[in-house]
Amino acid sequence: MAIEQYTEHLVLKEMDCKIGENDFGYVFPQGDISEINTIENILKKMGGKPKECELDDYSVTGKGKAKPEFIITFNEYINTILVIECKNTVKKHVSERQNKPNAYAVDGVLYYAKYLKEEYNVIAIAVSGTKKDKMKVDTFYWMKGQEKAIDLPKAKNILLEPLNYIKLLKGEEIQKKYSLEEIRELALTMHDSLRAIKVTEKHKPLFIAGILIALQDETFTKTYSVLPTYNAVITQLNAAIDNVLGTNDISKSKINYVKNAFKTIGNNEKLKAIPLTNTDSIMWYIKELEMKIKPMMFHPEVTLDALGVFYHEFVKYSGGDGAGLGIVLTPQHVTEFMCELANINKNSKVVDICCGSGSFLVTAMSKMFKNANAKEIEKIRKENLYGVELDTDLFTLSIANMIVRKDGKSNIINGDCFNPKIKKILKEKNINIGLINPPYSQKDISELEFIENLLDILTPTGVGVAIVPMSCAIGTKFKEVRERLLKNHTLKAVFSMPDDLFYPTGTNTCIMLWEAHTPHDSSQETFFGYYKDDGFIKRKNLGRVDYYNKWDSIKKDWLSLYRNREIKDGISAKKCITYEDEWLCEAYMKTDYSNLSKNDFEQTIKDYLAYLIKSGDKYES
Repeated sequence: MAIEQYTEHLVLKEMDCKIGENDFGYVFPQGDISEINTIENILKKMGGKPKECELDDYSVTGKGKAKPEFIITFNEYINTILVIECKNTVKKHVSERQNKPNAYAVDGVLYYAKYLKEEYNVIAIAVSGTKKDKMKVDTFYWMKGQEKAIDLPKAKNILLEPLNYIKLLKGEEIQKKYSLEEIRELALTMHDSLRAIKVTEKHKPLFIAGILIALQDETFTKTYSVLPTYNAVITQLNAAIDNVLGTNDISKSKINYVKNAFKTIGNNEKLKAIPLTNTDSIMWYIKELEMKIKPMMFHPEVTLDALGVFYHEFVKYSGGDGAGLGIVLTPQHVTEFMCELANINKNSKVVDICCGSGSFLVTAMSKMFKNANAKEIEKIRKENLYGVELDTDLFTLSIANMIVRKDGKSNIINGDCFNPKIKKILKEKNINIGLINPPYSQKDISELEFIENLLDILTPTGVGVAIVPMSCAIGTKFKEVRERLLKNHTLKAVFSMPDDLFYPTGTNTCIMLWEAHTPHDSSQETFFGYYKDDGFIKRKNLGRVDYYNKWDSIKKDWLSLYRNREIKDGISAKKCITYEDEWLCEAYMKTDYSNLSKNDFEQTIKDYLAYLIKSGDKYES
C-alpha cells in the first residue's frame, strides 16, 4: 500500500463516508467520474497537475486527465461539489506562493478548484499527513464564477462529515455523531495545554464550559474568528456568556462567577502571549470546541455527556482525588441502563438531586425526545427536567450542558438537596422519576439518606433509581435508614454491577430500583440481578470500553430478566427481604455449575472473604 493511501483512508474515516454511494451523495475516487460528463470534461481540460502554475494562470495545463483523490457530489445540493487532495507528509502541505500543484496539497486542490468553479460551487480540501493528531487540513470555498477562493478558517486542521461543510457555509449548526475516543483525546490535549500555562484545576473545566456557553451566542459564533486581538476575543467571550446566561434565567451571581473565572484566565500572561493563529491560543480552544464538541452535543440523538467526560478527564489527568466517586462521571452505558429501568418517556418528569455535570439529565432528555413532537420537546426542555447541585463549579458545568442542548429555562438549582425550601420547590413540580449517583463516603450523610431524600420528593408510585456502593446493601450496615426506607417505599430490584465499573476507582457498586411512597411488602419478592459482566474491557488510555460491541445485547438480556422477573442460575434471583437482610443477588442466587472452573471457585472464595471483611464479620490479620 502506497503511504499516501494511509492519508486517503484517514480522510474517509474522519469524514464518515465510503467510496461509492452514501446517504448524502457519492464519493468518486481518483477522478473516476465518467458518469458526470460536466466534471469529466473539466478534468480532461485541465489535465494532470503541472509542476508550476500561478493560481490566476489558466494557460498552463498538465498532460492526461486530472485525478484528485476524491470528488464528492451531493444529492440535495447538485450545484456544489467537494474536491479533496492528499499528500503523505505535512512537508508537502502548501508552498509559499501556492503555485506548485503537483507537489503540494493546497496548491493542488486549488488548481482543481479554479477549473471546477466554472460550473460548480467548489469546497476544496487539502489534507497532508498520515496521523490524525499531526495531519494538516486547509479548506477553501470557491464560488461558481468568482475570481478567488475564500479560506474557511473554522475548518482548519479538522475534517467534517460532507454535509457539515454545507451547513458551515450556510451558517447552520453542524451535527456530529459522538465519539467517546475523540472527546477524550481532545480533553487530554486541552488539559495538557492548560496545565502548561498554569491554569488551575478549578478553572480548567469552567474555561471549557464558558466557551461552550459563549458559542450559543449567534453573533459571537459568526464573528469570533475575525477578531483581531486577544483582548477583543476575551471581551466578546465575556459579553456572549453574559448574554446567553442572562436570557436563561441564571442569577447574576452565577453569571459573575463564570465571568470571573474567565477574567482570571484572561489575565494569564502565557495564554495572552500565544498568537491567535497558533495551536493552544484562545482562538484554537474556541474553534476546536465549536467544530469538534459542540456538534456532538447539538446532535438530537446524542446522550453522551461530553462536558462531563471533559471534567472527568481533567480530574483524572490532574491527579486529583476527586473526593471519592462523588464527582466521577457515571459511565454512559450505565446512565442509559438506569434510564431504561425507569421507563422514561416523553411524559416523564425527571430529577437528579446530585446532578454533577448533568449526565443523567442529558441522557434522560435524549430518551424523552424520542417520539415527541416539536411542541412536546419544548415542554420537556422547560418543564420536565430538574436538578440540584451543591458544588458551584459542577453546577456551572450542568448549566452549560443544558444550555448547549437548547434547554431554555434551566431548572437546575445551586444548593443543598436536603434544604427544606429546595425540597418544597421540587415537590410542587410533580416529579415522577429520580436518577441519582450520590456522593460516596460522606462523613455525616449516607448514600441511603440521599435515596430517602430523593424518594420523598417524588410523586406516589414514582420511580427512583440509584447507583450506590455495595455496602449500602449489606444487612449489617445503616439499619435505621434501611428500616425507614422500607417503611415508606418499596425496593423493587437491586443489581450488582461490574467490580471495575468505575475503574480506576475501586468502589464496587449496585443499582437500586425503588417505588416511592408505597410501603415495602415483605411478603412480595424483590428481584436481584448479578449483572457483573457488561462486556466492557479495559484499554490503554481509554479505560473501560465496549471493544467487542457486546453491550447492546447484554443490556437487552438484563432488562428482559428484570421485566419478566426471570430466575436464571448464576445471574438472577428473587427473595422476600426486610431491612435486616442482604440486598444483593450474591446472597440468594444459585450457581450455574455448567460454566464453573477452578478459577471461578478461587475467585468466589476471594469475593466471599472480601465480603466478610466489608461487612465487619471478619477482620484482616
